[in-house]
Amino acid sequence: MPGRRIAAERRQQDTVKPLELFFDLVFVLGFTQCTALMAHDPTWEGIGRGLLVLAVVWWSWTAYAWLTSVIDPEEGAVRLVMLGATAALLIVALSIPEAFGDRATTFAVAYGVVRIAHIALFRLASRDEPDLRHSIVGITVGASIAVALLLSASFVDGAAQAALWMLAIAVDWGAPAVFGAAGWTLAPRHFAERNNLVIILALGESMVAIGVAAEVDLTAGVITAAVLGVGIASALWWVYFDVVALVTARRLEQAEPGRPRNTLARDSYSYLHFPMVAGIVLVALGMEATLHDVDEHLDAVRAAALLGGTALYLLGHVALRLRNAHTLSRTRFGLAVALLVLVPAATTVPALVTLAALNAPLWAMIAYETRLYGDGRYRLRHGLDD
Repeated sequence: MPGRRIAAERRQQDTVKPLELFFDLVFVLGFTQCTALMAHDPTWEGIGRGLLVLAVVWWSWTAYAWLTSVIDPEEGAVRLVMLGATAALLIVALSIPEAFGDRATTFAVAYGVVRIAHIALFRLASRDEPDLRHSIVGITVGASIAVALLLSASFVDGAAQAALWMLAIAVDWGAPAVFGAAGWTLAPRHFAERNNLVIILALGESMVAIGVAAEVDLTAGVITAAVLGVGIASALWWVYFDVVALVTARRLEQAEPGRPRNTLARDSYSYLHFPMVAGIVLVALGMEATLHDVDEHLDAVRAAALLGGTALYLLGHVALRLRNAHTLSRTRFGLAVALLVLVPAATTVPALVTLAALNAPLWAMIAYETRLYGDGRYRLRHGLDD
C-alpha cells in the first residue's frame, strides 16, 4: 500500500532526525517563557503557575517523543503535519506569559491543535496494529478531556482556574498509566537520545537566562556571577550525562520489549525526567535574579528557586535510580535535603555568595562520585563492559 506508507512510514533508524531537532527548538522558547512567567510574578503563586504551564508543555513534548520513536517524521505527509504542529507549538509558547490571563484561550486552542496533530499521526501509524490503536484510544480520551479543561479554565480565574489546570494535568498525565503500556512501541536508542537532548535544551535555557540577565554593565561582580552560573549549569550537565544518561539508556535497551520496556520508558523518561527539567527552569529563574543585582540578597521565592530547583533536579535523579536500579543515591539525596535546609540562609547573604556556595557542594559531589565509580565509570563510558 504505497499511499499508506507515505502517510506514516515506520522509523528505520535510531538517530534523531533534523526535523525533530527543529521541532524541539520551539521548546527552548517554551522553557524561556515559563521562566519569564515566573520572573514577572515572583511569588509562590507565580512559581506555581509557571510549573503548571511547564507540566503542560512538557507533556506535549513527550507525546511527540513517543510518536517519532514509532514513525519517521520526515516522510510523506507526516513532515507537513509536524511542521504545522511546530507552528501551533510556537503559538503555545508565545501565549505562556499570559496563559492565566488575556491569552488563556489562545493557549488552550493552540495546545489543542498540537495534541490533535499528534493523535492524528499516531492513528495513521497504528492502522495495522490493534494493540497500539487501543493505547491511542486512551491518550485520545486523556488529551481531549485535558484540552477541554484548559479551555474551561480560560473563562475563570483564581483558585478555580488553577484547579482546572491541575485536573487537566492529572488526566493527561494519568492516561498512559490507567490505560496501560502494553500496546506501545518505541526505538529505545532513539527514545533515550531524544530525552537526553531535551535536558540539553533545558540547560540551554539556563544559559539564555544568564545572557538575558547580563544585559547590564559588565562589572566584576556580574562577570563573576556569570562564570559561577555557567559552573552550576555545567555541574548539572555532568551530574546527568557522565553516567546517569548512559545507564538509563542501557537499561531501556536491555529491557524486555513490550510492556516491561514501555513501562520503564514511561516512568524513567516521560514522568521522572520532568522534575529534572522543572529543576533546571527554576535554577534559571534564580540565576537570572542573581545577575540582576549580585550584591543584594535573594528573597525567599528566588532563593527557593535557585537552591530548591537544584534540589528538585537531584531528587529526580534519586527517583530515576530507584526506578531503574532499586537503590538509593544517598549522596544526591543528602545534598538535595541540605540545599532545601539552606534556603533561609540564602536570603541573608549576597546573591553572589549564594551562587558560589551552590557551586562548591555540587562539584564536591561530582569529584566524590567520579572517584567512587572509578574503573566501573571508565568502562561504562568507553563501552568496555558490554
